[in-house]
Amino acid sequence: MEWTIQELATRAGITSRTLRHYDRVGLLAPSRVGANGYRYYNPTAVARLQRILLMRQLGMGLPAIAEVLADEVDPCDGLRAHIAALEEERDRIERQIRSVRHTLEALQSGVEPRMDVMLAGFNDGYKDEVISRWGERAFQAGNDWWHGKSLDQQRAWKQDTEDLVAAWVAAAKAEASPTSEHAQSLAARHVRWLSQIPGTPTAEGDRERSIEMVKCLGDMYVDDPRFAAMYDDAAGATFVRDALQAYARTRM
Repeated sequence: MEWTIQELATRAGITSRTLRHYDRVGLLAPSRVGANGYRYYNPTAVARLQRILLMRQLGMGLPAIAEVLADEVDPCDGLRAHIAALEEERDRIERQIRSVRHTLEALQSGVEPRMDVMLAGFNDGYKDEVISRWGERAFQAGNDWWHGKSLDQQRAWKQDTEDLVAAWVAAAKAEASPTSEHAQSLAARHVRWLSQIPGTPTAEGDRERSIEMVKCLGDMYVDDPRFAAMYDDAAGATFVRDALQAYARTRM
């Protein structure tokens, strides 16, 4: 099967002049030129044009595109990279749709929309941090899970979280031992809370990685000032860390 230059330009949404320019700069030659001077393009040429158009959408200039194509050993590798980029863009757009829907639902309900949710997909907070610690899949699964919740579900989750934090703070102020039955019951509750978040080792039932994650979180609660403040002060964060790590060592 072949298309003429006019047919290809029409189907690709570009001009014949653009295709001729791509030929002149060595990006895309026609598959053959007929005796009448007409340019014809076969599926291999169309696949190459597809890749050129994708890279143009990513903001790449023609010299950079030419370099990528010239250095490429296996075209399938390039197509896989394009698929990954397109899937990432699709996921970003889906997060934006959910964030705008959240804003609409909140306004229609007469409540104040959450600012972090409104900007989801525009600049996902902590994305790089989560990916560096737990990987891309963990971030994506947790992010999709959160933004897939309705406003009421998000509020309920936030309340459960605040109740858990308040229970930790109260236990720390009561000077409970991190290894006491009460502290260990809070640690078990904390691990159950984590297991509700898709993408985490606790949600997947991976015992070894769950133990590692719980211990790591305990350290992070102490080392990161944001979490120390959440647990009222450094002493509160230390209490939570010690209780979680004792639980991970003895009961997981």
